[in-house]
Amino acid sequence: MPLMEAVKRWREDWRYPTTLLCIYGFFSTVKPLEPFLIPFLTGPDKNLTTEQVNNQIFPVWTYSYLSVLVPVFLLTDWLRYKPVVVFQCVTLFITTAMLLWTQSVAAMQAMQFFYGVVTASEVAYFSYIYSVVDLEKYRKATSYSRSVQLLGYTVGSVLGQLLVSFNLISYNYILVFTLVLTSIALLTSCLLPMPHRSMFFHCKKATKETNKHDDDGEVNATQLRSGASTEEIGGRDEKAEEKGCGRVLLQLWKDFLQCYSSRQLLYWSVWWAMATCGYNQTVNYVQVLWEHVQPSQNFSIYNGGVEAVSNLLSAATAYGIGFTEVKWEQWGELALGGFSGLGATALFLMTFIGNIWVCYTGYIIFKCLYMLLITIAMYQIAADLSMERYALVFGANNFGALTLQTIITSVVVDSGGLGLSIIPQFTIYASYFSLISIVFSLHGLFTIWSIKKSNKESTHPHRNASPDTIEHRF
Repeated sequence: MPLMEAVKRWREDWRYPTTLLCIYGFFSTVKPLEPFLIPFLTGPDKNLTTEQVNNQIFPVWTYSYLSVLVPVFLLTDWLRYKPVVVFQCVTLFITTAMLLWTQSVAAMQAMQFFYGVVTASEVAYFSYIYSVVDLEKYRKATSYSRSVQLLGYTVGSVLGQLLVSFNLISYNYILVFTLVLTSIALLTSCLLPMPHRSMFFHCKKATKETNKHDDDGEVNATQLRSGASTEEIGGRDEKAEEKGCGRVLLQLWKDFLQCYSSRQLLYWSVWWAMATCGYNQTVNYVQVLWEHVQPSQNFSIYNGGVEAVSNLLSAATAYGIGFTEVKWEQWGELALGGFSGLGATALFLMTFIGNIWVCYTGYIIFKCLYMLLITIAMYQIAADLSMERYALVFGANNFGALTLQTIITSVVVDSGGLGLSIIPQFTIYASYFSLISIVFSLHGLFTIWSIKKSNKESTHPHRNASPDTIEHRF
């Protein structure tokens, strides 16, 4: 009996769902073949051409991701996360199985469609913790789930590099091993506790007895920041309130308009969408560039090692930025422009130098710079938003990025558009980041000048100005 009570207490503790989710996150992200996907597809196993992979197969992922992103986002909340986590793992298994057992271009396009669904369903993984863990434990649980996912990607990259470099097993057996790991993740996802609430459709019901107003009848500023309406503010019990789809969509639209009415948030979100678009395009097609510079059939390749190093350095960069003391509201846009310019330089060097080690180094620098800036952007945007509104802004920014990415893919990459080869593609991506750099650098300089001018005027008001005018200008 004491053992049963201990097990029951363990299952009710926040560590139980967090541990299961971390196990799922690790085994679902260990993908040893991913850094070597281009050599696998263009090698004797699949015998596809680089043009087929680049211009016909890879673009399908972008279209699939965009088409299912919004429905999956809403279904994830409506179904309360766990079913979508399980569904993500099932589609990941299907994706890996198709990669192993199918051959044609059409089959690989279908595989990319399923992988787009897997990527869109990732929102369930990051949202699940919110519904089963108390708010004071949420930050810790989130850090665990994100860290273990990074660990999975890194282990997968290192393992893949070792298996390929020492020629221990073939690409096909690496995929079989990945299927085993995915099966473990699928079993773990089925053991996750089913949440009783969600952010939007099954939120906690507010009690009407204790509306918390200040003594003068004002609503507390923290409550307004949370996005709750006046009727909803107050004590909350654990009972979930069902909300209709129309009501949820209306509330999301109101929150959307209110969030983006902030000019500061809008600037950071525009950079987020534009930079994430360019980053995704670069990461998706960088293996094609590496294959062009140094064909895997003739030379040793170190894609897995490079991915592992880039992941670890990106994590260290993102972690270290939390210890810097910078007025990002003043210097942030200039930092976005300056570091985006460095990223553009790295892409130009990767494109035109034609040396694989320059390509590897440039990719690591580019990835670290993006992770540095996206961490700052996330912090600046999340600073004054509730969890619900941050989820909304996060989803809207990613949707904007994906829309831009779809436009670029359909025009530049897709065989139905220009169907450019990899060198012109990366020239466009580098130019794209150069444009981002110029726009945000100029606006950042203008922001700094405006702040300094405002501070100077507030410190030294005109002598002839009336008190009312001085007060207004201050």
